[in-house]
Amino acid sequence: MMRLLIHIYLALAITTTTTTTTTTMAFSSLSSNKLMIRQISYRSFDNGHNNKLILDTCNNFYRRTKNTHHVNNIAADAPTCLFSTTTPSIESASNATQEVATPSSSDGTITNNCNKKKNKKNQNTTTYPPPPDASTFPSWSYSPRPFFHFELLHQSTKSAARVGRIHTPHGTIDTPGYVAVATNAALKGVDIRDADTVGQQLIFCNTYHLLLQPGTDVVEGAGGLHNFMNRKNGPLITDSGGFQVFSLAYGSVHEELSTGGELKRRGGGEKKGSLHVTGGKGGKPSVQVTEEGAIFRSYRDGKSFLLTPESTVQAQKSFGADIIIPLDELPPYHIDRNVLVNSVERTHRWEARSLQEHLKDVKDQAMYCVIHGGLDRELRQKSLDYLTSLPFDVSKKNFGYAIGGSLGKNSKELMELLEWMMPMLNEEKNGVNRRNKPRHLLGIADEPSILGAVKLGVDTMDSCYPTRLSRHGTLLSREGKIHIKSGKYSRQYGIPIDPECSCSTCQQYDRSYLWHLFKAKEPVFMTLATIHNLQYMNDLMAEQRQLILENKI
Repeated sequence: MMRLLIHIYLALAITTTTTTTTTTMAFSSLSSNKLMIRQISYRSFDNGHNNKLILDTCNNFYRRTKNTHHVNNIAADAPTCLFSTTTPSIESASNATQEVATPSSSDGTITNNCNKKKNKKNQNTTTYPPPPDASTFPSWSYSPRPFFHFELLHQSTKSAARVGRIHTPHGTIDTPGYVAVATNAALKGVDIRDADTVGQQLIFCNTYHLLLQPGTDVVEGAGGLHNFMNRKNGPLITDSGGFQVFSLAYGSVHEELSTGGELKRRGGGEKKGSLHVTGGKGGKPSVQVTEEGAIFRSYRDGKSFLLTPESTVQAQKSFGADIIIPLDELPPYHIDRNVLVNSVERTHRWEARSLQEHLKDVKDQAMYCVIHGGLDRELRQKSLDYLTSLPFDVSKKNFGYAIGGSLGKNSKELMELLEWMMPMLNEEKNGVNRRNKPRHLLGIADEPSILGAVKLGVDTMDSCYPTRLSRHGTLLSREGKIHIKSGKYSRQYGIPIDPECSCSTCQQYDRSYLWHLFKAKEPVFMTLATIHNLQYMNDLMAEQRQLILENKI
């Protein structure tokens, strides 16, 4: 019966290919015992009756069968790639390669025959409605809730720097503060207990990587990330996966800047400054962006899956982090302005959809908005004004801001952008006092940037900078960076990395021994170095807070 219904759906879908209609469904085998059938998009112009019948048939099929033992059998056969029946439509991305799953005629099962189709519609011909107005959100979503709030303790008289506390269900975060990155719910080289010992309060986990491994079902089954990581008294933040769209398309930020945005382009088919279609292995796109979301090709097994504003919020609900991030589109530094305008508009629509999904079940989580616009001040202003009008958590009183998008090609451009933008976060506009909300700088936490951003009023900053440095033999100290591989450290007996540091590494080992461990490629070096670098970063932030309290910065 179940397979028959699928055939009915496919047969009906095929009849719509001569109309200007797009009907897309995604089948995802999200676990060994669950099949999720999700409507991705539905556009109807002149054949609405047939499309409604198609969707009703599939929805009825899912409702009637989701609790039966047959689901397991179909889940095993269901493809992970997107399948659709489409004509050239306003939903299509430029030159996109779309995978199509078709039913087998021999045994009636669905097989993963992903047929490539080239869509030559120009992405710039698409016109979308504006993002929803603030008035479309329910009035109760603007009411304060007690589980999350920002407490401003002191404003420096010398600069825009400030000291505060973010109160979350799993602990307090002193600001300004450094946020360590635990990509796969683990800090590279150290145990979470080591991070707690050095004073690490907020830790950042990546939704995209956790979706691929171990998956939402595993984490949710453990009771969420706090239980899974055994960090029940420490706050967590998760991102949406939007940054991975960028990294799959362009590599690291450094690679995109150094190659002028050309790193992962294939075959010259894309113009510099374009967006949404990117090359992968064998000419297959690594990521494809449409209005519905981003279609990723997994770096683990090459399978495709769809990330939407709704699905990323649902994943972050399963993870249970204290602070969550809406899906956004991160354009590269090298981009045409018209493309950037469209990207910012799409980000606003995606963030509004993320917020709508979040408000269905808040679950004691705070959602930060992400301000975009690159270095374009007009777009930054527009993004700030629109997003602060929405009830991002938790109400006009307490929600936070994340500063995202391209932040410049160097520290100078970053500081110029922040110097211009941060004063606007002290304004009161449309009944919103922006000053009384935490500000988070996404992906930037090297020491020079921290010192500059703190003076401008940034509260928290995340980066894998200190842990990455430690893996490559660079140790942070009050005397400057120590590149431990240098032979000059081989006989520095009895001298710790930093004489003023209280970490266990500095208390027990000297530079000579650490030089030996690094040269011998002993795995324990990474642990000892990471403990020290995390201690250094947290000491740096504590020193900054004290200087602000004394009005010295």
